[in-house]
Amino acid sequence: MNATEKLLKEFPFKLILGSASPRRQELLKSLGFEFTTKPINANEDFSPGLKAQQIPIYLAEKKANAYPDQLKENEILITSDTIVWCEGRVLNKPADFEGGKKMLESLSGKMHEVFTAVCLKSKNKQITFYDVSEVYFKTLKTEEIEYYLTHYSPYDKAGGYGVQDWIGYIGIDKINGSFYNVMGLPVQKLYDELIKF
Repeated sequence: MNATEKLLKEFPFKLILGSASPRRQELLKSLGFEFTTKPINANEDFSPGLKAQQIPIYLAEKKANAYPDQLKENEILITSDTIVWCEGRVLNKPADFEGGKKMLESLSGKMHEVFTAVCLKSKNKQITFYDVSEVYFKTLKTEEIEYYLTHYSPYDKAGGYGVQDWIGYIGIDKINGSFYNVMGLPVQKLYDELIKF
């Protein structure tokens, strides 16, 4: 057994992922940690005065504070939130086809930023960190946007798209920063912070 195998096998905390997102579950599983999933019911309202990374930091901490159980000594709760920030405004999850179409049209041919914040909370300690990635979309044709919205379900995704979906394959020119951050979890930073925790 090498040092990394030993570290993951003997990691002293039980991890609880406070998210129903299959993407976050997949990414955390890929890191090699064992965890349980307990989705947290918290509304995602925030003050209009918050900007850029302040929004997901606030929401990740809000979700952590809404966790209904008392954390035990050896447990770490992981909560997270991702937003799309374009031209000074946040793009939330689209409510319907027309909302999704407007969002993708507003991202077409431009660079936007994806901010993901993560809150790690134990019985005696809490830290929050974030990552940011720049995503460059090509100019999307109307029929490409409509095809995507008809054949995929991006209504649970910030900005109305999933980077790992068809629209990411055909529409994204480049990403500066972590691809996995755009998917919803900055796994490199998360790994480092868990090891330090």
